[in-house]
Amino acid sequence: MSERVGIFGGTFDPIHSAHIAAAKAVRNTLELDRVLLIPAGDPWQKSGRVVADAQARLAMARLAVSGMAGLEVSDIEVLSSEPSITADTLEALAEEGRDLFLILGADAVANMPSWRRLDETRELATIVVVEREGESCVPPGDGWSVEHIKMERFDVSSSLIRERLRQGLPIDGLVPAPTAHYIQEHGLYTQPQ
Repeated sequence: MSERVGIFGGTFDPIHSAHIAAAKAVRNTLELDRVLLIPAGDPWQKSGRVVADAQARLAMARLAVSGMAGLEVSDIEVLSSEPSITADTLEALAEEGRDLFLILGADAVANMPSWRRLDETRELATIVVVEREGESCVPPGDGWSVEHIKMERFDVSSSLIRERLRQGLPIDGLVPAPTAHYIQEHGLYTQPQ
């Protein structure tokens, strides 16, 4: 019996409740053994636009999933000295007896043509497209193994949270409470970008 592992990467600047809901929904729907949330160490496609440093984003993600069965955080990309590239991460996590499921939102799927090593990614994992109400998308090109998970629309994003914090507005319910406490304790996202 192979281990079924979800791979959910992202900047997580900061991680929020919709990220957690998506990870749980995919795990439950596809009966995955676990989902690894992987904060990008050096997200080359967002160069100059990441606000919190990699260690802070890693800490916030760990706090967000603490005590949640089947959800874990990996520091594989944060510890790497290279830019975060999906194919590299999948190769590092691949092993005999393990099936990988790469979890992507519709926005990430739309961005796939710009990925480095895209063709190699196809052979490394099943793509899991998390689609909100009214969305429908497929990875570019042929030959992908794809699963679609429908979710209700969450009106939350990392940019919304950062903006609310800059304005001094509450973020209750938008991020897990331990993450919100970390953000407040470290004074994150309060300065204009």
